[in-house]
Amino acid sequence: MEKNLKNYFRLFKSTFFLSAFTFGGGYVIIPLMKKKFVDELEWLEEEEMLNIVAMAQSSPGAVAVNAAILVGWRLMGLSGASVAIAGTVLPPLVTLSVISLFYAVFRHNAAVSAIFKGMTAGICAVIFDVVISMGGKILKTKKPLPILIMAGAFVVYYVLRVNVIHIILFCGALGALVSLRDKKTGKERI
Repeated sequence: MEKNLKNYFRLFKSTFFLSAFTFGGGYVIIPLMKKKFVDELEWLEEEEMLNIVAMAQSSPGAVAVNAAILVGWRLMGLSGASVAIAGTVLPPLVTLSVISLFYAVFRHNAAVSAIFKGMTAGICAVIFDVVISMGGKILKTKKPLPILIMAGAFVVYYVLRVNVIHIILFCGALGALVSLRDKKTGKERI
């Protein structure tokens, strides 16, 4: 991608608007980032976006910020990552600053409470969409190991109530071991 002022502005504007109009955290912004950077702007391939999402989820910090940094880095290097992080962090920074000034007024306002309850339902729908689309991609590969890992992670979390951090660390270690084995044997399992 060409590093010019127009592309920097488009990256900033894209991450700014995604961040400004997305409520519910990183899992809500991920499908919107995919629609923007893969489908609309065609700056990334779908596989690249999935890899970025995986890295963003496994890195410490906010998923949306991590994903924006990785998208910016992939597109324009360090300067792109800086522009993307500025675009992603500014809207919540401004919003939280304003809310903190008027917290006492908002705290007991029935209209504000109703708006947030309504937004919660929308957030659930978007997260459900992410689960279906990403899970569907894993199922379409028809590779038994990723499907087994996905199903096993769900069961271990939902039934056995194992901490998500332990599941992520285990799956990361398992993925690294399988990748190393794949390099040695020349067969791809994941």
